[in-house]
Amino acid sequence: MDRSQKADAVAQLNEVFNEVGVVVVTRNLGLSVAQSTELRSKMREAGASYKVAKNRLAKLALKDTDYVGLEEFLNGPTALAWSEDPVAAAKAAVDFAKSNDKLEIVGGSMGTQVLDEAGVKALASMPSLDELRGKIVGLINAPATKVAQVVNAPAAKLARVFGAYGTKEAA
Repeated sequence: MDRSQKADAVAQLNEVFNEVGVVVVTRNLGLSVAQSTELRSKMREAGASYKVAKNRLAKLALKDTDYVGLEEFLNGPTALAWSEDPVAAAKAAVDFAKSNDKLEIVGGSMGTQVLDEAGVKALASMPSLDELRGKIVGLINAPATKVAQVVNAPAAKLARVFGAYGTKEAA
């Protein structure tokens, strides 16, 4: 990698750090190419990205961002996962690490809040942004459904009473 490529890599990582909601640092303990490809595809499905970056370049890119606290995690064979959704990258990384012991969660950060391994796992257990939106829509929709049932109930009762009188008089 020559100097201009390094400068481009630092600029790209810096741009990523200024736009994302969460960054997770993982340690690669000998993932095969097939396992790494599988991890990247799971990250893409979740709406996250995964990249192996040189620690020195990543540390340079962290300067002047909210993720400066990640520097302590950047030693050894590390890789970065990130997403705009605060849960997606953590969830995808933790799920993959459960089934593959060659990927270790080191830590992460949500803006200025630095997370250790337990913090990233706790973040991964939270519902995603889409799940929360679905729950909110369900909560908003439920009262409207109940109001419609309550409004229609007296009319249905009256119809049954009139129907009962009608059958009683006919008999």
